[in-house]
Amino acid sequence: MKKRNLALMTAALVLALTACGGGSSSETKVSGETDKAETTKADEGKSEEKKSSAGKELRLVNGKIEVDAQLKELAAAYEKETGVKVNIESMGGGIDIQGTLKGYFQADNMPDIFVNGGDTDFKNWEGHLVDMSNEKWVSDTEAAYKDKDGKVVGFPYTTEAIGLAYNADVLEKAGIDPKSITGPDSMKKAFETLDSKKDELGLTAVVGYVAEATNLYWSTGNHLFGVYEDGGLKRDDTKYFDLLEQGKIDKDRFSKYADMVELFNKYADPALLVSGTYDQQIQNFSAGKYAFVTQGSWIGATMTNDDKEQYEAAGKFKVGMIPYAFEEGIDTIQTNSPSWWAVFDNDNKEEALKFLQWVSEDEGQKILVEKAGFVSPFKSISYVADDPFAQTITDYTKAGKTSAWHWLGNKEGLAQNALGVVYQDFASGNLDKAKFVDTVEKVVAQYYAG
Repeated sequence: MKKRNLALMTAALVLALTACGGGSSSETKVSGETDKAETTKADEGKSEEKKSSAGKELRLVNGKIEVDAQLKELAAAYEKETGVKVNIESMGGGIDIQGTLKGYFQADNMPDIFVNGGDTDFKNWEGHLVDMSNEKWVSDTEAAYKDKDGKVVGFPYTTEAIGLAYNADVLEKAGIDPKSITGPDSMKKAFETLDSKKDELGLTAVVGYVAEATNLYWSTGNHLFGVYEDGGLKRDDTKYFDLLEQGKIDKDRFSKYADMVELFNKYADPALLVSGTYDQQIQNFSAGKYAFVTQGSWIGATMTNDDKEQYEAAGKFKVGMIPYAFEEGIDTIQTNSPSWWAVFDNDNKEEALKFLQWVSEDEGQKILVEKAGFVSPFKSISYVADDPFAQTITDYTKAGKTSAWHWLGNKEGLAQNALGVVYQDFASGNLDKAKFVDTVEKVVAQYYAG
């Protein structure tokens, strides 16, 4: 789904793909009659498999309507190779996907594969999803969705990242190496340097940070709060998420985190800090008016499409992403699939599993990366999308420098009804840092009391 629609869609989400295994043809050897015979036999086997699959159909409900055409291209390639037709049904633009799916279930019209975004969605389908734990693709990714029992029930089709995005050209002109920003002191120093050079660098503000609560609560209350939960941790480390479940925060860690948010408040664009929109925030970054922006990798698509004119006028500057290093030594960005594909437990499940395995391999990934612009969550895939942030995510992933998104499992409504307002109050000056920390502590205790 387009990130400009996230304010509508994140509630359903709680609200952003690299092996070559597969390929459309066998490698053909030319030395020796035995090899030729083996190749012929393999080709005959493929023909028989395609013949046996001919006439079979699958149905997939997709939640990213902007890649409908690319997914239909993916489906066409799969049908050409296997004879199995995959019907793509795309939803987006404010559609209640889970509500629609529940209607399908009541009408005995469930798709074979369908999108889910986080714990809340998956809970709707407990007992109805295929356990994919033993599928081959599972060992090739760290982004599979696991249920409370540890079963893999969600297939990751793309990767998105949360980090402090930056304009590499501006930082270079200011004499700042992004790799030197490794903690709160170096971050503060970089912000101060950029602020002192705003005029010569053509900046409106150092950072594009918007804490408007009504439409951008997902940015502060989910994504940015999620940095407190997971920043710097190994992907399976849930210590701070588990504390939330007890109605608590780690006040020492959160106080250090609050220092960083206070820095954003100070050096953000005052015209947009508490009243701006997502579109304004990203358009200004695309136009080179901010050195940093507090959004994720999904903005690359906005920069090169909706904001293409502004981005090109600004010289199509290079971008990158650094960790939200609110403690010295935090060296991870946070990556995850923004949602997953699940397989409904019906008579078509074996064909659905075969399709997902193919999607995880070379030919499927080539289409999703190069045509849909996705970033592959699969370690063995080397394709890199033509997206400003794709290489950055790929580099962090291959280096093992990523943390997870446990905010997807936060209490429903926490961000939308509580945290978003607290961040806005902090940004507007209604709360100082100490009161910001205390208020978040109280809100968490209240939300998890029941």
